[in-house]
Amino acid sequence: MSYQQTGRLAETAAVASVGGGLFYLANLPLPWVLGALTFVMLWQGFTHRKSVMPPAVKNGGFMILGMSFGLYFTAETFQTIIPYFLPFLILTCILILFCIFLGIIVTRWIKVDQITSVFSSIPGGLSEMAIASEALNAKPALVVIFQTMRLLTVLFMLPAAMTFIFADQAQGASTVMPAGDASSDLLGYLWFIIPAGFALLIRDKIPAGIIIGALGATALLNVSPAELSAIPSPVLAAAQIAVGASLGKNILFRELRIGGKYCFVYLGLSIVIVAVSAGLGVLLANVTSLSYMTAILSLAPGGLFEMVLTASEVGGNPAIVSALQLMRILLIVTCVPPLLAWYFNRKARSRVA
Repeated sequence: MSYQQTGRLAETAAVASVGGGLFYLANLPLPWVLGALTFVMLWQGFTHRKSVMPPAVKNGGFMILGMSFGLYFTAETFQTIIPYFLPFLILTCILILFCIFLGIIVTRWIKVDQITSVFSSIPGGLSEMAIASEALNAKPALVVIFQTMRLLTVLFMLPAAMTFIFADQAQGASTVMPAGDASSDLLGYLWFIIPAGFALLIRDKIPAGIIIGALGATALLNVSPAELSAIPSPVLAAAQIAVGASLGKNILFRELRIGGKYCFVYLGLSIVIVAVSAGLGVLLANVTSLSYMTAILSLAPGGLFEMVLTASEVGGNPAIVSALQLMRILLIVTCVPPLLAWYFNRKARSRVA
């Protein structure tokens, strides 16, 4: 890394830390993530200075967060989530179909093709949806812009709404700290080498592999005889700042302008999707023994780590949210693009015929 890049990295870290600290003092939801994201995005947009956050730093943040989520898992957790999989799977499929329907129906009134619109509406990984849409000759640039709009809507809308609605439960919930071993001996920390290595091994092999690998390996270690130490709060805050800053630097004002007035259309779609997912979450809670907080966050169309962090703040069950969100992400990324490719190719062939 050059001297100039090192300076920009220090600048980005400072801006992100100030943003996270101010959000924390203001008692806003997900302060270290959203504060860092907001300040880096605004700093880069108004000063026209390019923010720097190397992939290694971002991946390190994801690994630490994945390990902290894995510490929530106990032997009982794996048995507890089994009864929820079938109803969760059904409701997730309903949500996906609803998103596809919205993506198609909105193209009747705006000049965006159906393939681009559908991939912009699916609550999956931003990069995965952009790559899949490109294979079908859509406009991946617009997919990235509209997916970014969805991500921002979920990040700023859902945690705040959940914290407000479940304020009483949130007061008694820990911020991010999972159980883990209260001790901080060296051996307890050396165990984390295993999930870190596994995360690096599968980071490019599956979607969100860096955080899923760290989470899964830590969860297995946590139910084994191994005694893992709890991750200190300052380390968790630093990890969230790194992730928030990396998200913020990728949100460019000029790209948002490309979407123009359609950004507001997909903003509206995102709000509708969040509302529908919340309604399905309420339904899931009523047909299972899940709490409303846990059920709503498990079905929420946001990122895994953001929803787990929110669950820890509002008194939900982070382990169950982790497991069900992981199932949702894998379902969308592995099954939805091939099915959409089949549907749109079949539709194109029928038009030619």
